[in-house]
Amino acid sequence: MTTADTTKTGYHIKGDLLEACSCVNLCPCSVGDDPDSGQCWTSTGYHISQGTIRGVDVSNLSVVSLVQSPGHMAAGNLREVLFVDGSATDEQAQALLDAFQGRLGGGLAEMAALVSEQVATYRTAIEYTSSGGKGTLRVTSPQGQGYVLDADMEAYRGPDGNPTQLVNSLSGAMLGGPIEVGKASSHTVSLPEHQMQWSYTGHSAMQGNFDLQA
Repeated sequence: MTTADTTKTGYHIKGDLLEACSCVNLCPCSVGDDPDSGQCWTSTGYHISQGTIRGVDVSNLSVVSLVQSPGHMAAGNLREVLFVDGSATDEQAQALLDAFQGRLGGGLAEMAALVSEQVATYRTAIEYTSSGGKGTLRVTSPQGQGYVLDADMEAYRGPDGNPTQLVNSLSGAMLGGPIEVGKASSHTVSLPEHQMQWSYTGHSAMQGNFDLQA
């Protein structure tokens, strides 16, 4: 990290993202439209390859957000459960929560402002893998038995065999670059204590890089 990348009051984090949702094909929320069925249940994982928050190094840590959107994503009224990497120290975990819950401004605050009900936050083991257009996202139950989130996804492929990209989209603009679109072969959430339970096969997924700061 260079001095320019470090801030004592805000954040600068870089990494990649995996997301799966209830929409059938390309998620309309990515381009600012209404979700397929009028609502969107979304699982999003952020893996920070390098970055600091309030001067705290949070490199190689992950955060996962489970969101229920009752309508157009931009209209807000979202319900969210947030998971912080179980390997984070107390200081790192608090820094991640401060950033992702919008207390430090920037793009993360804009997204957090759409959440009307912050249902719960947990620290638990997160399995995040992304390579060659394929991704896996798993979150261990805070009680240590099974997964509350289990998702596998893969990008569509263009004629040259490379992942299909969506360029100049609303989602891409928020993240800071193009996104790869695809499908999740499986996407299951089991969190009945917070009224979050769903399971989809072959529904929308996306991957991308992010560069966020405030």
